[in-house]
Amino acid sequence: MKFKDYLNRYMDMLGCSAKELAEACDLSAAVISRYRTGEREPAPSSEQLEKLVSGTAILFESKGMTDMSAEKIRAELEDSLNQKNTTYEHFVSNFDSLISALNINMKALAAASSFDVSYLYRVRSGQRHPSDLNAFCSNLGRYIVSHHSSPADKKIVASLTGCTPEQLQADTDYLNQIQHWLCHGAVTHTASDMEQFLNNLDSFNLDEYIREIHFDELKVPIVPFQIYSPRSYYGIEEMRKGELDFFKHTVLSKSMEPIFMCSDMPMSDMAQDMEFNRKWMFGIAMSLKKGLHLNIIHHIDRPFHEMMLGLESWIPIYMTGQVSPYHLPNVSTQIYHHFNYVSGTVALIGECISGHHDHGKYYLTNNREEVSYYKQKAADLLAKAQPLMEIFRSDSVKAFGAYQESELCETGSRHNLLSVPPVYTMTEELLQQILSRTEISVADRDKLVQHVSSQRNLIEKTLEHTSICDEFATISREEFDAHPLHLALADAFYEADIPYTYKEYLAHIQLTKDYAEAHPHYKVYTEAKQTFRNIQIHIIEGKLVRISKSRAPVIHFVIRHPKMVQALENFVAPITE
Repeated sequence: MKFKDYLNRYMDMLGCSAKELAEACDLSAAVISRYRTGEREPAPSSEQLEKLVSGTAILFESKGMTDMSAEKIRAELEDSLNQKNTTYEHFVSNFDSLISALNINMKALAAASSFDVSYLYRVRSGQRHPSDLNAFCSNLGRYIVSHHSSPADKKIVASLTGCTPEQLQADTDYLNQIQHWLCHGAVTHTASDMEQFLNNLDSFNLDEYIREIHFDELKVPIVPFQIYSPRSYYGIEEMRKGELDFFKHTVLSKSMEPIFMCSDMPMSDMAQDMEFNRKWMFGIAMSLKKGLHLNIIHHIDRPFHEMMLGLESWIPIYMTGQVSPYHLPNVSTQIYHHFNYVSGTVALIGECISGHHDHGKYYLTNNREEVSYYKQKAADLLAKAQPLMEIFRSDSVKAFGAYQESELCETGSRHNLLSVPPVYTMTEELLQQILSRTEISVADRDKLVQHVSSQRNLIEKTLEHTSICDEFATISREEFDAHPLHLALADAFYEADIPYTYKEYLAHIQLTKDYAEAHPHYKVYTEAKQTFRNIQIHIIEGKLVRISKSRAPVIHFVIRHPKMVQALENFVAPITE
């Protein structure tokens, strides 16, 4: 029997309505209705299934039908769900991989498939079972064929499914390959580019990075570096050398003018040479050590993998405060790729045709007139660029405070992925209790109390005009002992750890639930997976994402570029329906 058949049989035996069953199970009538029709099914061992089991068992007991125990109901329902577990496990993993690899817009997919977007997120996480998996895969496949049929997308799908791009040329072949692979293909789940980026940001420690590259020990040489100008570099191997020569000349020159960098050239093949990567990063480190500022225009409209690869390599550099990142809006280069680096006394430019990077060329010059021309070109490009992100460090506390005030004016619901409960749901009594155990100064204690009070005021004002959903994990005592948790104080730019006791941690979770009960526009989900420990992700739907790192160092990245906002929204799935 199917899940829906068991549920309908129980209701017939009880003689109860969907509304009565929903109330007994603490589920919505709409959810019960979808379960009865088979439109949806809960995941095995899920909270929804447990509510259904306990509520149904209570109804049977109230009618004296003691043979229908919770254990029997659970066994029957789980058996009906587990019959398709192997196929479904393949599907969940492959569905998630496909969404991540193609950076599929979940809202657009929901609109095209007539599904609620939160339902799609729950299917993706394995919390929901489509009643007709084949029909679901067919709808998904048709959407991909319609919206993700570029050569780059087909190359990605071919890599996932184990075929060749040539086998996906016809729409029918493309559709059939996707449908079959989703349920029956080998599981290929790996960390998505966004997941890898966030994991690296979560674990990154600037102090450790500086020690590893011996940054404090670097000495900027003063030996002149002679370049033979002009000089051309042909092919990938020579172009790598050209980039390194540019940094040599820039570091060894007397000029302290900022460096300008802008490139939409392909990255993957250049990055395959690990020795080049090491030397390139050393060139950047030496430029920073010299005290130069970097203005970089990132090419965001490149393949998603390359975009995230580039941003990931810039994480440590952003944290120095010596970088201003930009992007050019509405830029699409299908045929030509260009490369522009210029510093005080040298310029490196390049070009290639799309798909033929190995036939490209770089040109290095220190000719005064030519360098002057390329400096003006850089200034003109910067005039057309927009900031890729706002970066707030410990030296920009006032600016960050002004940003938080401006955030109040942004429309759109809020969704936050947190590592611990937010400080604004904590009472001053609990806060003082926690602070009294720590060896911090009276001034710091007063500063933190004032900070929590101001955060509480900000959230109260926000809830007056929009909704907020906070999501975090509730970890066990064993997990807590292995990895103690601390107050989230990144917004105060406070880096010292203020640890919870486990009792205080649970008390804060309960206070957060109480806060949700008292504020209709505030929702909290405490059963999330523990994803990160040192970063919090704050999303204003469709507008911006703020990634706040709490340690080594405290830093906030406010991202507004639609492509990155969409990718982060896709990563942080909403948990309400």
